[in-house]
Amino acid sequence: MSNNNNAKSGNAKGGGPQAPRKESILELAKMMDSSVRIKCLGGRELTGILRGYDDLVNLVLDECEEFLRDPEDPQRITDKTRKLGLVVVRGTQVSLVSPQDGVEEIANPFATGEEEDEEE
Repeated sequence: MSNNNNAKSGNAKGGGPQAPRKESILELAKMMDSSVRIKCLGGRELTGILRGYDDLVNLVLDECEEFLRDPEDPQRITDKTRKLGLVVVRGTQVSLVSPQDGVEEIANPFATGEEEDEEE
């Protein structure tokens, strides 16, 4: 019998020097124990107090609330919320993390003229 090492998929330990660890773009440590707003893939939006996170941007939110969607237009988020309590949000679903304080809605600068005509 011969020993076939070609079946192994890569060398986990690596022979070369390891690359220096990159720092995260997000500065989540500054937002710890403060109110944050999270936007997820798929359109969900959450607010809560950031209690913890890890390198994969898995987040722990306390006193979490989810913004409900408009039943007639599922793409539109309403001001109505439902309480979720203590929540873990997987990092693969997180697209935006922002502080809740100082957040305000602005007009869409990319709105077409047709959309403006509908509002009038």
